[in-house]
Amino acid sequence: MDIKKAESRIKYLSDTLKYHNRKYYIEDSPEIEDFEYDAMLRELEDLEKEFPQFKKEDSPTQTVGGAALKLFSPVIHTVKMESLQDVFSFEELEAFCNKIDIVRTAFSVEPKIDGLSVSLEYKDGLFFRGSTRGDGVTGEDVTANLLQIKSIPKAIEFDGELEVRGEVYMPKDSFIRLVEKQETMGEAPAKNPRNAAAGSLRQKNSEITAERGLDIFVFNIQRITGKQFETHIETLDFIKSLGFHTLPTYKKCSSAKEAIEEVQRIGLSRGDLPYDIDGAVIKVDELAYRDELGSTAKYPKWAVAFKYPPEEKETVLKNIEINVGRTGALTPTAEFDPIVLAGTTVSRATLHNEDFIKQKGICIGDTIVVRKAGDIIPEVLTVKKHAENAMPYEMPNVCPSCGSPVTREEGEAVIRCTNADCPAQLLRHLIHFTSRDAMDIEGLGPAVLEQLLNAGLIGNIGDIYELDYEQVRKLERTGEKSAENLKNAIERSKSNDLARLIYAFGMRHIGSKAAALMAEHFVDIDTVLNADEKDFESIDGFGSVLALSAYEFFSLPETRIMIERLKGLGLNMKSLKEVKDNRFAGLTFVLTGTLPTFSRNEASEIIESFGGKTSSSVSKKTSYVLAGEEAGSKLEKAKKLGVTVIDEEKFKSMINGGIDK
Repeated sequence: MDIKKAESRIKYLSDTLKYHNRKYYIEDSPEIEDFEYDAMLRELEDLEKEFPQFKKEDSPTQTVGGAALKLFSPVIHTVKMESLQDVFSFEELEAFCNKIDIVRTAFSVEPKIDGLSVSLEYKDGLFFRGSTRGDGVTGEDVTANLLQIKSIPKAIEFDGELEVRGEVYMPKDSFIRLVEKQETMGEAPAKNPRNAAAGSLRQKNSEITAERGLDIFVFNIQRITGKQFETHIETLDFIKSLGFHTLPTYKKCSSAKEAIEEVQRIGLSRGDLPYDIDGAVIKVDELAYRDELGSTAKYPKWAVAFKYPPEEKETVLKNIEINVGRTGALTPTAEFDPIVLAGTTVSRATLHNEDFIKQKGICIGDTIVVRKAGDIIPEVLTVKKHAENAMPYEMPNVCPSCGSPVTREEGEAVIRCTNADCPAQLLRHLIHFTSRDAMDIEGLGPAVLEQLLNAGLIGNIGDIYELDYEQVRKLERTGEKSAENLKNAIERSKSNDLARLIYAFGMRHIGSKAAALMAEHFVDIDTVLNADEKDFESIDGFGSVLALSAYEFFSLPETRIMIERLKGLGLNMKSLKEVKDNRFAGLTFVLTGTLPTFSRNEASEIIESFGGKTSSSVSKKTSYVLAGEEAGSKLEKAKKLGVTVIDEEKFKSMINGGIDK
């Protein structure tokens, strides 16, 4: 490769890897598989060796991929939390082992858990802080969420200071339950257990973390006072004795051959494990020798991670089943001859949408290639061979549940049923209506709702508020106390704020934030019902898509009938947002950057409590931009438009002393 092409390729690979680092580590929303990422990283490493003049300090080959989010307080790690160099073949693994003086040390070989790396810190036996790895130097304080993981000991029998490193993961059964719930709610399902675990641990509300069934394996002592060890295996035995969950298997191997055999054994067991692994870790066992070997800018020289290739198999597509979601979306699912992937038998895989089927050219009867993404969710990769006389699959033009026409709006990949009363949508709609962020009816989860539906006790959301509790008591696993608790929870939900009710209706594109904006703007449901499309567009933060969705929903005769019924049943139809005074009335604030003492949510609530509004974008209508540290493009745009920029001190003075408009 000539020098100009090399420079261009290095820049492309570096920029692409940085983008995917952010998607994976920070947003918990990867767009490519690990093997695609690893291949690009390996190519970049090779090019930087050949053309070192183009190697930069911030190259993905030199830095840990993560970063600390502003959502949590930063934690500076006393001991750097390094990542591992990957190897992809037994030849590479053998080469690593042969560099080590095997006469002096052995290797420890352990499964590589696919999760989120964290630090747990203890003082005089008490757990006092937990943090994510972040960029290896600075992580995020997620103590409150880590306290929700039952297997993390809150107290240990050890005097002094101890910091251990572990991997928070989501067990396979917890992941499957989460995906089923997300699909039932019409939400985009988590892509794999690793990202589900990371997203669950980075929740501002620790109650959500508690619901996700996370677990942890502790695999290293970062620092300790008052105790000395000679080998890594000794440290694992010690932390296990303190009550930490350690890896179920960790083996001491005395040669490269023995280490490779253990890596192969772990690989064969992948399908039988209740958690996801993506490799095996091979480490120098003697701790003093580790110190001598040291580290590069990114990796320790005394350990590598062997990455297992994703398993792919061919099978024959027998049928495509269409499922209908809460919002009426028709989702195609492939049904094929059973195959064994990662130790489990699979016969179904999602096909996403109509465009995916057309892009792959999928026909019933085709030989297809299937693999498990993250070893959990099966996915169709490609068509290996078309069946004889194969015909391209066409999505149905009527709903398979109710027979109503379906439609696909411009700019969307999803086909939807046009019937709001479609039976397939009903359960999912009821689950959304009663969920925590909507009407928050405790005790009325998916299983109970399905039970009530099957018993004929409910058929729509209004029926929830006219339940026959005598009949409820007769249901299986439901007694006097359960029925009474359910009744009380339903009664409590009647007094919810209008914003919750609007969100609970489950309109397309209208999330909880948009529902809150709508409730604050219109104040009561009658004003909402009398609004036209332009009125909805006038809501700060609303665009044409949100406005049209809201207008169409509230214009439907069945919506108006439902709302009148809910009114008669005693549900609150007004905004309960407390306004202390109107000093910010008519003013719109945009928040950007990190404020010294207020979170964005806290600042937004203060603004709204004084009659003001917040917006996510800067325009000529913006009254103030409240800017903190690392304010970005919004600050620049405010300066260009001549919008007044204030800091937190000015904001506090406006709160305490009023303002001159």
